[in-house]
Amino acid sequence: MGHLLARVSLVALAIALPQMAGAQDGASSVPTSQANGSRTTPYEAAFFAQFSPRTALDIARQVPGFSLDLGNADTRGFAGAAGNVVINGARPSSKSESLETTLARIPSRSVLRVEVGSGDLYGAEYAGKSQVLNVIMTSTSGVDGNVTAAGRRLWTGYINTDVAGSALIKRGASSINLSAGTGRNKQVEEGTDTITDADDGALRELRRKENSYFNRNPYLAGSWALERAQDNAFRANMRWAPSKFDLTQTNRVSPAEGAEHDDSLFQEFRNPVVELGGDITRPLAGGAIKFVGLATRRKRDDFEAYIGRDDLVEAGGEEVGGFEQVVNARRNETIGRVNWTRANLVGLSVEAGIEGALNTLDSAVELDAIQEDGERIRIDLPIDEATVEEKRGEVYFKVGKALSTALRIDGGLNYEFSQLKVRGDAEADRTLKFLKPNLALDWKPDKTWHSRLSIRRTVAQLNFYDFISVAELSNDRVNGGNADLVPQRTWEFRATVDRPILGEGLVKIDMGIDRISMLQDIILTDEGFSAPGNIGSGKRRFFSMNVDAPLQKFGLSGTRLKLSGQLQHTRVHDPISGQARSFSDFYPDWQWQADLRRDAGDFSYGMTISNRDSFTFYRADETDTNWDEGIIGSMFVEYRPTERMAVTFDVDNLFDTGAFRERTFYDPNRSNLEPESFELRERNRHVSFGMTLKHSFGGAGAARVAQPA
Repeated sequence: MGHLLARVSLVALAIALPQMAGAQDGASSVPTSQANGSRTTPYEAAFFAQFSPRTALDIARQVPGFSLDLGNADTRGFAGAAGNVVINGARPSSKSESLETTLARIPSRSVLRVEVGSGDLYGAEYAGKSQVLNVIMTSTSGVDGNVTAAGRRLWTGYINTDVAGSALIKRGASSINLSAGTGRNKQVEEGTDTITDADDGALRELRRKENSYFNRNPYLAGSWALERAQDNAFRANMRWAPSKFDLTQTNRVSPAEGAEHDDSLFQEFRNPVVELGGDITRPLAGGAIKFVGLATRRKRDDFEAYIGRDDLVEAGGEEVGGFEQVVNARRNETIGRVNWTRANLVGLSVEAGIEGALNTLDSAVELDAIQEDGERIRIDLPIDEATVEEKRGEVYFKVGKALSTALRIDGGLNYEFSQLKVRGDAEADRTLKFLKPNLALDWKPDKTWHSRLSIRRTVAQLNFYDFISVAELSNDRVNGGNADLVPQRTWEFRATVDRPILGEGLVKIDMGIDRISMLQDIILTDEGFSAPGNIGSGKRRFFSMNVDAPLQKFGLSGTRLKLSGQLQHTRVHDPISGQARSFSDFYPDWQWQADLRRDAGDFSYGMTISNRDSFTFYRADETDTNWDEGIIGSMFVEYRPTERMAVTFDVDNLFDTGAFRERTFYDPNRSNLEPESFELRERNRHVSFGMTLKHSFGGAGAARVAQPA
């Protein structure tokens, strides 16, 4: 039913598009630069006043047709980790801090305006993105800040609290941004595991579980910037985040044969990170040269234990053994980057640069079986101790030209090279070299239609932890390491079309085809384990639509409706089963979301609903399929008693929707197409209620100066 609704919704939107677009023709609210055919669409601060934003993140979430891309902090190197937001035209020189955090510590009063443009406007690292948001700050001196305190009541009665604060201090061209937060997030879920025989459906075992997850991610961050001009700027930043994660699982086991008993699982993960970075931009040869330096240090100190008992805890059940695993790892990254840009060189915009990075990993895994008498027996994994070193470099060149006032072409070429060494339980050395061309055509003939076609070659990065084996005690399985893994390569073909609707709204359609070689997925090792590997060629096709529609013309003042949906199809030949299948991991065939929000005076309220298809992980001896019980919903009401204060009440998991996971096991592996057993997991975090208090202080942004920062 959900699949049908998703398809019907997308078709209905496509049918409605011409009528909705036509309804806005001649509307005076179309932004000026958009009407003039500019390649950016600006939104002044006054546009967002109706939403009473407190931070730049609140503003970014209300930009018509814009979807925030957080990037990937785990990607090695600087360029590949970029999201789709820049500040004053420049990328933040940080990786470990997410874009959400960066935007959340910028007070909304310090934002002059935002502009949405194609990625090629903001440098080579954004060239493949159809949309990038440029947050332009005011030049007003003074202090602005926010304090946020939040509480959430879980279904168990526990109340989770979290506090965060930030301050922006500006003195002319100089600014200091300080932020800190407790990062506390506890969740409790309950459910069952039902294990049945594939032949006759007979029950093998029933487990009743309650999981308590506690993330504590406190952080302290600061940045300084001296921005006199686009080609004259100095920036520095630091971040410290001593991340902690704890899981406590109670597990009542009722086997078909044998006594009922209580087992337990404990996880204590400690993953602190420290980062220092900065950049310098100076004028050079009619353009600007920029130097970026970044150093990130991460630790991984993980402990987990599974404890088995011979009876119920209340009956005095004794421990009868189990498993313990310890992971100790250090992952370091040091990056240097230089690039030169010039907006007009014989009629061309030009960018060239080079990036170098040194990445290391030193990891050791110890897995022990605990006997009934307490004796520890070490279990040797295929690769449980290893060091990895990668020296990586990339040289790139990008050039663009406006062929007319409406048409622009951009192209570039990247050359990536790396030397990778693996030592320890496995030894593997290799040198990798890749050419990565890209070409994009951008067409904006008038104030309405905007389209973009692009093609580029990308090369995925290898996850260093894929080289090393590790056990998953919560799933009773082992992931084998593969020191011979090579990165997958993809030719990406993209088409984007967008058009204003209903004045200040927007509809955007994205289509794409990916042709992948050396697809990274799961292989069967000689020892019989599942391990990351390369399984051949694959294809992905997708179609997505986003509609951001103000409903004033329908008599609903202050009301906006946002609709988004995606259809996709993936295919690869499975070397284990010999059959064609979808990609492993999060690749649902369809997904959709609808947001309705109304702002009326001192109040705002709204609702979000979403749903998606199932997705599957394909392992050597099992398939692991995940799906939601039905539609997921949330709602909020916000009251602003003063200009500087907002109180928000919200309800999460509004419909008490649960999640399901079915594991299908094969013996000895999936080359045998007949299942051996099934495990159905059902989990539910139930409805939770939250209250958030936000208060802003200072007044630097009160008098905005109508000039670029």
